Amino acid sequence: MNETSENQINQIEDKALQDVLSKRTRPEKPNGVTNSMTFGWRALLKIKYIPEQLFDVTVFPIMFLLMFTYLFGGAIAGSTADYLQFLLPGILAMTVVTITMYTGMELNNDIRKGIFDRFRSLPIWRPSVLVGALLVDAVRYTMASVIMITLGLILGFRPEGGALGVIAAVALLIVFSFSLSWIWTTLGLVLRSEKSLMGVSMMVLFPLTFVSNVFVDPRTLPSWLEAFVDVNPVSLLVTATRGLMHGNATFEELLWVLVASGVLIVVFAPLTMYFYRNKS
Repeated sequence: MNETSENQINQIEDKALQDVLSKRTRPEKPNGVTNSMTFGWRALLKIKYIPEQLFDVTVFPIMFLLMFTYLFGGAIAGSTADYLQFLLPGILAMTVVTITMYTGMELNNDIRKGIFDRFRSLPIWRPSVLVGALLVDAVRYTMASVIMITLGLILGFRPEGGALGVIAAVALLIVFSFSLSWIWTTLGLVLRSEKSLMGVSMMVLFPLTFVSNVFVDPRTLPSWLEAFVDVNPVSLLVTATRGLMHGNATFEELLWVLVASGVLIVVFAPLTMYFYRNKS
């Protein structure tokens, strides 16, 4: 075969290749939902390969419920059975609120490892990294709720609001926790280490959860302390959760929780995105 024939064959092959490439259907650019689901799947895979991450939604809730019910139930309510009806919605709210801090810790960990900078360089919807992580955290909150309620039913918890009341209570918990998580994403971008973030989060969550109506009726407290408990956002959440589970929730109780959730998102979601865009 001479050189001219080889050149003609090469030209034909090049033209055929160009025709194929020019007619190829390009994939559509991923939207915000697709991006968020991808990062959510990434977070789920991390749980798959490091299942110890689920201790906070499995072991700890069980320990809390058993300890407080059987250590303090008789002393506070005179009966562990009666105290369980009062305690379980509060412990459930406290557990879910407490594990919201892990959202910021995971983000802070990605920043320290350099993964954060790689994500910011991708042609994706910017908030999807954060939204995906928050969506998976909602799965974690649901798992904690299912475990707590199942254990409570075994121990004798009987929600007067029925199944619908319990489902509504869990949904309200997830909404509030989702909004609270934006605080920790903001701090995760600002603080320089995972330990400092944990310290700050515990400094905030510890008084909010323990100086509330989770364990005792606020009417048994000193008046000055009762005034703080009444306006504590965690107390508002516990009151609404308790009301939904026992079938006596009021519209005002639910409204206060939703308003608090909305305020948290309006304030901290833009702050998170500002620090996210300007993080150096």
